[in-house]
Amino acid sequence: MKFENFIGIDVSKNTLDLSLLTGEAELVEIQIENDRKSIEKAIGRLFKQHGLDPKKVLLCAEFTGHFGNKLIDVAIKLGLNLWMESAYNIIHSQGLIRGKSDRVDALRIAEYAKRFQDKAVILEVGSDQVQLLKSLSAERDLIVKDIAKYKSQLKQEEGFFDQKYFQQKKKRIDKLIKTNQKVLDEIESKIDQLISDNPEIKKNMDRIMAIEGIGKQTALATIVATGNFSKFKDPRKFSCHIGCAPFKYQSGTSLKSKAKVSHRANKNLKRLFHMAAVSTLRMKGEIREYYDRKVEEGKHKMSVINAIRAKLIARIFAVVNQDRDYEKNYTNSLA
Repeated sequence: MKFENFIGIDVSKNTLDLSLLTGEAELVEIQIENDRKSIEKAIGRLFKQHGLDPKKVLLCAEFTGHFGNKLIDVAIKLGLNLWMESAYNIIHSQGLIRGKSDRVDALRIAEYAKRFQDKAVILEVGSDQVQLLKSLSAERDLIVKDIAKYKSQLKQEEGFFDQKYFQQKKKRIDKLIKTNQKVLDEIESKIDQLISDNPEIKKNMDRIMAIEGIGKQTALATIVATGNFSKFKDPRKFSCHIGCAPFKYQSGTSLKSKAKVSHRANKNLKRLFHMAAVSTLRMKGEIREYYDRKVEEGKHKMSVINAIRAKLIARIFAVVNQDRDYEKNYTNSLA
């Protein structure tokens, strides 16, 4: 879709700065409170005063974590074209920047949206549920780390303290572990219920988890990171996002290096897919045979594991993009 008007939104904890660029190159700048009522009222007023067709307006905001949740809620409610773009992409598209303020940032975001509208990834219906899954997953990870921390501390200290004191401490720590485990079970239950209530998310979760090596947490993290596959359609781009796609670096004849992955990546997803790849090596089958063959050819083991991660990602996107269940021995009839 070709948009005619663009609203750049700089999001902070308490306020939003909006810059409207109309088709007539008119600029309107306002600041509002970061609450749902103010956002809905301000956007409605802008549309009415300037006679804007909501379908031809692109709203673009820099992704700032949970501070943008209220904006997302309003956009989904009103059916607006909202593009939540990464700060890195916006900043590195602008060249040398002089001066900074929330008002200036909002204008730069509007200009970015106008310039790169063909790359816009619009939030879709169900984005709020994916966002809730993201929040619950982050909360779950926090609790899991706390439980692991407590257990590790007890394991390391056992035998190095007065036995009476250690048993008293263990009793206190066990209470914390038990409480955290109860909270963890509650969060897991909420995640399962949310997945069950959304047919599209459940279908993709089931299909992804049918792939060897892919467990619930990897599947869930993939659903969240891709916005249930609304943000990513290409497995190669997703591999880049999580740091699994190697790139060559070469300049003339003076600067060369081996192909390597970028360190600017989603490290949690990279870790999960590494664990998934390693788990497939414990199974008999095509992937294990591929690993053994490549290692015998002289390939570095980590390089082969990285290739396996890419294979798993390709399989995930294949079943989702082709809207089919995973078949272990699937062959393309057109091949």
